[in-house]
Amino acid sequence: MYVLKTRSDFDSAHFLKGYEGKCANIHGHHWLVEIQIRGEEVKSEGSHRGMLVDFSDLKEDLREETSRMDHALLYEAGSLKEKTLEALREEGFLLIEFPFRPTAENFAKHFYDYMTSKGYDVARAEVYETLDNCAIYEGENHD
Repeated sequence: MYVLKTRSDFDSAHFLKGYEGKCANIHGHHWLVEIQIRGEEVKSEGSHRGMLVDFSDLKEDLREETSRMDHALLYEAGSLKEKTLEALREEGFLLIEFPFRPTAENFAKHFYDYMTSKGYDVARAEVYETLDNCAIYEGENHD
């Protein structure tokens, strides 16, 4: 089994509505996302001979999503009043709504699903919200 790994990072703000503690307030993180993909066979022909996938493609696909989330407020659907959203939009803030609470755990699954939808056999997705704190998601098909 071959395993490839790539990383990307982004800065964003979030908050955890209903949380009892400091994280209920809007705060920021420098997120680091690491994706591991796997495969049984490397390509045997063409310019990608000897490769599972081209690292450039793997990195580009991950960066597509991390770049979209960079310097945005990431929030859970229904966690902000419509008037608040309108005011933030009027100010020109980048807002990205998710159907889940914006925790490291949920983002790990989000990136796992995102890269799977790009056609990769994802082994695991790791999301660091700090240097010391990481959430990992390994899908149901993980060995």
